[in-house]
Amino acid sequence: MIEVTKINGVKILVNPDLLEVVEETPDTVLTLTTGRKIIVKESRQEIKNLVKLYRKDIFAE
Repeated sequence: MIEVTKINGVKILVNPDLLEVVEETPDTVLTLTTGRKIIVKESRQEIKNLVKLYRKDIFAE
């Protein structure tokens, strides 16, 4: 799971395997495979980096 901050300041954990689209419009919107959309404070690049780190941790074990 990756930790992101919703626009209201609440931190949540998101399963990166459910991420379908990450877009900046200018807010960063995560669209999950379920169709749910989450607006977060992190940039698109930050989300990309979090997912990369998550995958490195998973495959390192």
